[in-house]
Amino acid sequence: MARNDDQKMSREEAGRKGGQATAKSHDREFYQEIGRKGGEATSNSHDSDFYREIGRKGGEATSDSHDREFYQEIGRKGGEARGDSNSSGDGKMSREEAGRKGAEARNRNR
Repeated sequence: MARNDDQKMSREEAGRKGGQATAKSHDREFYQEIGRKGGEATSNSHDSDFYREIGRKGGEATSDSHDREFYQEIGRKGGEARGDSNSSGDGKMSREEAGRKGAEARNRNR
């Protein structure tokens, strides 16, 4: 953003410049630490209803912006990550069962 010498810097420009200067003088660990502290502060000042509500809103936004194929694909990938079958007897459902149940739940909520 160009500005004359007699004009003040905009808030946006000041933020951008400050962010660039901070990025030059701090490493990844710095950002991880401030993120951890922010997460702890948020956790200390909000209850489970707060997290439930932002989770619900995020789920609705994802549902509105993705189609059935998206959910099938992430279900398939999740199933592959867990293994292809329930033959181990560990009480975990197969990927086919998880996909079927997920599709049923999604259809009930639409």
